[in-house]
Amino acid sequence: MTTPSMTHATALSELTTIRVGGVPAHMVTPSTETELIETARTVWQDRGHWLLLGGGSNTFASDDGFDGTVIRIVTSGIERLDDGSSDRVRLRVQAGEPWDRVVATTVRNGWSGIEALSGIPGSTGAAPVQNIGAYGQELAGSLVAIDFLDEASGQVHRMPAAELELAYRTSVLKRGLAGVVTAVELELIADTTGIGAPLAAPVAYAQLADALGVSIGTRVPVAELRRTVLGLRATKGMVIDPNDSDSVSAGSFFTNPIVSTEFAATLPSDAPRWPLDPEEPDLVAPLDAADADHSASVAAVAQAAGQRAVRQAARARVVKLSAAWLIEHAGIRRSFALPGSRAAISSKHTLAITNRGGARAEEIAQLARYVQGRVQAEFGVVLQPEPVLVGVYL
Repeated sequence: MTTPSMTHATALSELTTIRVGGVPAHMVTPSTETELIETARTVWQDRGHWLLLGGGSNTFASDDGFDGTVIRIVTSGIERLDDGSSDRVRLRVQAGEPWDRVVATTVRNGWSGIEALSGIPGSTGAAPVQNIGAYGQELAGSLVAIDFLDEASGQVHRMPAAELELAYRTSVLKRGLAGVVTAVELELIADTTGIGAPLAAPVAYAQLADALGVSIGTRVPVAELRRTVLGLRATKGMVIDPNDSDSVSAGSFFTNPIVSTEFAATLPSDAPRWPLDPEEPDLVAPLDAADADHSASVAAVAQAAGQRAVRQAARARVVKLSAAWLIEHAGIRRSFALPGSRAAISSKHTLAITNRGGARAEEIAQLARYVQGRVQAEFGVVLQPEPVLVGVYL
């Protein structure tokens, strides 16, 4: 078959939600799974630089453009795999399918499992890369497997979720396994009682429970939970809205740091902290050399020995902090901007860096570096960026 020919390269500022980024050297836009596979193989054979681009919601690119080929994925389709004989629903979703359209489809059918992930922009293929999560749910809870085109072998193989090493905003894909997610397989729950509106999974996040007026663990209609999540995200500028300048961002710019319990004890007592899920793999954000060495050694021992007890001990020694709390208590408020800059902290949420109109990538980067520096100086924590950085350095 023939692969899509190179198309006119569009500036990444027109294809990313933060609206910055120059024109790449080449761009190709496969629209079917077969085209995507053949296109990627062709690009890899040329041995040039390449970049995957889906919805552009988690990409922060330099104004200098990209000296390589951008593979813009626009494949679409949602296929039901099960026969409908049980309450388990299996879906196979194309990588280019907009994520929120997938969630809307599942909610419309009364299937639960990803409803709290409503409103997250971007494409489905990107979802397992950083194990998207919000309001007490993560993709890991519903992901069965992915179809993955491996750059090294050029072959497509099915990778069960267990092989992806999913953790808080990361996976083996994000940590360097090169290739392309071509499709994602999900397992959801269908409410088969036929009594009343289909129910969502139990509410697992305090802010969401408060917004719904229920307690943690309560089940509410899945459509009601989706509406509430979309409302909460909108108040933070985290739903793409052409009329809301706060949504011109890459979403949360920094991840919540995961630190040792010993280090967390040195922070103010009112600093929020949460234990990791018992089943969540280890991920420790480096704070200083000693802490980084400790976490790395624990992870290495666990991997080499395969000892579950070691992994559990490592998880017991780390907690998750609130990046937003750290930023605010380092003296950075909503709407903050450096003098003369067109980049600013969102007026609704301190985790988002926004483009107030015509900002260059370096203005975004300068503000990000300033935030990192303030938090590190105040608390000794190095905030890690969440977006994919393309030709940008913090």
